[in-house]
Amino acid sequence: MQGAFITAIVFGGIVVSLTVIGATILMGIRLIKGGVSRKDRQNEADDAGMIQEIYQKLTRMEERVDALETILFDRRKGRTDHETD
Repeated sequence: MQGAFITAIVFGGIVVSLTVIGATILMGIRLIKGGVSRKDRQNEADDAGMIQEIYQKLTRMEERVDALETILFDRRKGRTDHETD
C-alpha cells in the first residue's frame, strides 16, 4: 500500500515538473518571439475601442434615464401639488 502511494507521488511529481518546465519553455519562446502577434494586438485594440464605445453609450443612456426620472418626478409632484389646492 505504501509502495503504491510513494509511486503515485513520484509519478505525480514528474508530471507536474514536466508541465512546469514545458510551460516555462513555451513562455520563453513567446517572449523571445516578440510577445503578442500583430493580429492579437489589432484584436485587443478593436476590443478596447468597442468597450469604450459601449461605455460612452451607457453614459448617454444614464443621462437620458436621469432626465426621464426628473420629468416623471416633476409631473408627479405637479399632480400632487395641484390635487391639494
